[in-house]
Amino acid sequence: MLTLNTLQPHSGSTKARRRVGRGNSSGRGNYSGRGLKGQKARSGVSGLKRHALKQNILQIPKLRGFHSDKPKNQVVGLSSLNHHFQDGAVIDPQSLIKAKLAHPGRPIKLLARGELKLKNLRVRNLQVSATAQEQLTKLGGQIDNK
Repeated sequence: MLTLNTLQPHSGSTKARRRVGRGNSSGRGNYSGRGLKGQKARSGVSGLKRHALKQNILQIPKLRGFHSDKPKNQVVGLSSLNHHFQDGAVIDPQSLIKAKLAHPGRPIKLLARGELKLKNLRVRNLQVSATAQEQLTKLGGQIDNK
């Protein structure tokens, strides 16, 4: 019967750990498989140095700089609102996604790209640049950010 106390790995699937420096009769005593003298025989030498990989790692060009995990804003210009909305419309992330001006999952920001011709727009739950905010309020629009 198979129970937790009878579980065993298949024979040959596991290998015994190499025990080094446990006497000459163990087969890995005396010099413990490191050979005679020299830098590689000493303790405290990293495996990278022993296998001559450290120089390779130092020579390879690295990707420098910083990559932010914070998602970047999707940009929607005011002129694109003219083609997809009418006067007095409510503009929020869902309506912009429905109009295929933005994709779900990333924050959206309205920028003053082009000129807005629609009046009395209501903008909800969106980031708006200062210039775009001026244009919206000049045409009677409202901005409600919660």
